[in-house]
Amino acid sequence: MKICDRSILKRQNVWDEDRHLPAVAEILAAVRAEGDAALKAFTARFDGVTLDCFPVDEAAFATARAQVTPEVLASLALAAERLRAFHELQPLPSWTTDKLGGALGQRFTPLRRVGCYVPSGTAPLPSTVLHTVIPAQAAGVKEIIITTPPNPAYAATEFINPVILAAAHLAGATQVLRLGGAQAIAALAFGTESILPVDKIVGPGNVYVTLAKKLVFGAVGIDGLAGPTETVIIADEFANPRWVAADLLAQAEHDVLASAILLTPSEQLAYAVQSLIPTFLERLPRAEIIRQTFERNSGIVLTRDIAEACELANEYAPEHLCLAVREPQVWAERIHSAGGIFMGENSFEVLGDYVAGPSHVMPTGGSARFASPLSALDFVRLTSLVALDNTTTHTIAPHAARLAYAESLGAHALAAELREAYNVRRET
Repeated sequence: MKICDRSILKRQNVWDEDRHLPAVAEILAAVRAEGDAALKAFTARFDGVTLDCFPVDEAAFATARAQVTPEVLASLALAAERLRAFHELQPLPSWTTDKLGGALGQRFTPLRRVGCYVPSGTAPLPSTVLHTVIPAQAAGVKEIIITTPPNPAYAATEFINPVILAAAHLAGATQVLRLGGAQAIAALAFGTESILPVDKIVGPGNVYVTLAKKLVFGAVGIDGLAGPTETVIIADEFANPRWVAADLLAQAEHDVLASAILLTPSEQLAYAVQSLIPTFLERLPRAEIIRQTFERNSGIVLTRDIAEACELANEYAPEHLCLAVREPQVWAERIHSAGGIFMGENSFEVLGDYVAGPSHVMPTGGSARFASPLSALDFVRLTSLVALDNTTTHTIAPHAARLAYAESLGAHALAAELREAYNVRRET
């Protein structure tokens, strides 16, 4: 892992969208026009699996659970318990007031049906099952559909990795569809003969999935446009270099497009971390992916002090911001742009990936400047409630009419003036 200048913090376009968009648009159009037939054709072509139907049969869940070790099942159960406890604490309060005349307020209503995309390419992600399904349940969503790519290697469990099915069963998903890529997003957005459209699609995916979500937005809601995952670690001279190195490696193994960046004022720590990386790499199965990640989008940046590191982190707006420093809660107050802030070396990011409690679906690509992690709030609609009394209507209607005329909207003014005249007649 190299020591870099600040240019490593200048975001690059890691995906060539213009190259991929035509293929994605073609897939979406085909699914919209041809429905199930297009889904079957794309699944055979891209995944090497021939399907008669898309939902996983109920019997496959029992088979899958039998293939997952009790220890992994126990860890999934603990993660689910913590995620559920965290997201059920999310405030979703409907409210009304009589302080503005009559009744005004806001009402939270759960979405009826949502789709959760779960990647299963270079690594299956049962954690994403839990981190998308459980926030939706906490919000009160009744129908939660998982879609995940089929794999010929798992014929015994209907072409889905057993640990993903075990997680789906544990989380209580309504249905699991054997669909991946842009075609899965199209099916959820538009529906087909056998698949009902959803109200919203959430979950990360590759460039084809992300661009498909971008193109279907408007026909359906989305949580955001997830790019490659990223971590920034801010560490002082007191940080444990072995732990810092391990945390960087953990982020880098996701994908060759991932980013793992260390910001530190300590040269001693920087060189210690740098020297530890090769030793750890020798024992890791995804070492080649990590090496490519470190060559492309990752590095160590020496800063004047921790305050400057925080400023640089805010400009970068990372998905994950880890504070391996003394008094992490104090420095956390300096951070205003990050998907998640992991305070102290006991709160390392891998715990957030699996078992801490918040969803690991977080804003990437600098979108943490304006976007938020997935939560129960993503699965509700907020409706404004207006029930004014006659006195209030009589008082404010003339102002509405005056503003309508200022905007050259005569019909708007008419609607207000008729109510005002009616109230005047009632009073006389």
